[in-house]
Amino acid sequence: MRIQNIRHGKHFVMFMAAALLAGILRSSAAADGQTVYDKSCKLCHDKGVMGSPKTGDKAKWAPLIKGGEAALEESVIKGKGKMKPRAGNSSLSDEDIKAAVDYMISKS
Repeated sequence: MRIQNIRHGKHFVMFMAAALLAGILRSSAAADGQTVYDKSCKLCHDKGVMGSPKTGDKAKWAPLIKGGEAALEESVIKGKGKMKPRAGNSSLSDEDIKAAVDYMISKS
């Protein structure tokens, strides 16, 4: 009986180690909003190029934020005004876009 419990204990430990490793790998692969912003959004949103709202401009961002994050994410995915779909970077995943939008909201 005791050997069987130890064997099950080893399986549990191995399972937990695998789950922890999977979580670490998943979180390291998760989009980093500032990195996405720096690569794909900063060029226009730092200076307000082509009418884009400057990151940090609370007055311009307030009504956009009030419209909700989903609407902002959709604007990036589909494009809006002079901004091309996916901010002109077709390699951006929806998760990347969400992370960048979250980052911009946190700064505005």
